[in-house]
Amino acid sequence: MNAQWWHGHATVRAAAVVGCTALVLSLTAGTTAQAGGRDLGREVLPAKDGWASQGTGTTGGSAADAAHVYTVTTWEQFKVALKAGGDAPKIIKVKGMIDAVAQGCEAFEAEGYDFQQYLADYDPAVWGLDTPVSGEQEDLRDASADNQGEAIKVSVPANTTIVGVGKNSGILGGSLQIKGVDNVILRNLTIEAPIDCFPQWDPTDGPTGAWNSEYDGLVVYGSTHVWIDHNTLTDGRYPDSSLPEYFGEIYQQHDGLADIVRGSNYVTVSWNSFENHDKTMLIGNSDSAAADDAGKLKVTLHHNRFKGIVERAPRVRFGQVDSYNNHFVVTKDQPYVYSFGIGIESRLYATHNAFTLPKGVSAALTLKKWKEAPLTAENNYVNGRRTDLIAVHNAEIPEETLQSGAGWKPTLRTQVNPPQAIPRLVDRGAGAGRLR
Repeated sequence: MNAQWWHGHATVRAAAVVGCTALVLSLTAGTTAQAGGRDLGREVLPAKDGWASQGTGTTGGSAADAAHVYTVTTWEQFKVALKAGGDAPKIIKVKGMIDAVAQGCEAFEAEGYDFQQYLADYDPAVWGLDTPVSGEQEDLRDASADNQGEAIKVSVPANTTIVGVGKNSGILGGSLQIKGVDNVILRNLTIEAPIDCFPQWDPTDGPTGAWNSEYDGLVVYGSTHVWIDHNTLTDGRYPDSSLPEYFGEIYQQHDGLADIVRGSNYVTVSWNSFENHDKTMLIGNSDSAAADDAGKLKVTLHHNRFKGIVERAPRVRFGQVDSYNNHFVVTKDQPYVYSFGIGIESRLYATHNAFTLPKGVSAALTLKKWKEAPLTAENNYVNGRRTDLIAVHNAEIPEETLQSGAGWKPTLRTQVNPPQAIPRLVDRGAGAGRLR
């Protein structure tokens, strides 16, 4: 095999397969996920804390008995713990950084796949730009991608709490799938975005083709009552700036960080740090998904930090999304497209947020219109000054004129802090290891 991988994982095939019988799942009675005797696994979403508090609220696995409390230190242990006990309440405590791709990308390669041959076969000078790729190497790439997907995607069952132990615990290269379930809590985890070992070349994507990747760090799909709190989600060791180019295009190995899609409802995303990523968060992933999404996708975002984010913070379709007390930090020299994306039938209510923009980046770019949909954007501050984001956007980008007035007002909010205080407050408190 002559494949070249650019994400820093070891490329030596694992010499042995760890069987389920060799895994040790430690019962954790008396073990806490945070110093000072605090057990994060037993904590539930407070009343009125965003959309996830609607109705039955969100309790995750807080009611788990001792037989369904686990501490895991490897990816294999984590997968076994997720399956144990079905939908009975469970608490999974992740200790240390567990790696879903510890064996390296070569472990997923289908026999006969050769990245150098893939490049040779589909070079635009040979293949052209008019026809999607096909043939032996594309089939082998696809099979390799299936192998990776099976290894790194895990399903989170209903009535589950997953928490990181201490300040430096989480998941490297895994994809958490919260799909078709109710009542899930994720807290105090560092989640490094998966690297797609086998991006597909699509010569028909754009005028010069593009590399397309899969795997989000976290996906909420058709699920309800989900609380995502005090996590750090990031490209981590493998920022886009470290990726090479082939055929004149970036060899893109990242997809999203946290997407909420396909009829998901009642989600609160609080006190997280989203860092150094491009396409960060979709709320609704298709204009044609009205059958699933209309009247749903009710999501609250509060006290999150979006730092070094290029776009989708979030991009919204259909949903009633409440965004308040978040800090959006555009760093010097990073690419930046927009923060809030206004999509089909969306009703975004964005107030009391703070933006820190470098010189030369206009506040008009904080909003991006995709489809006609009204929004409320009031009492937001840019570089310490109160700014009417809609007015600035419409003045500078008149071809994307936005309409004011989302037509609803949030009632499920905890303490709303003055936006002038948000940069200091959120930067000190958001992310994994910051729970007090």
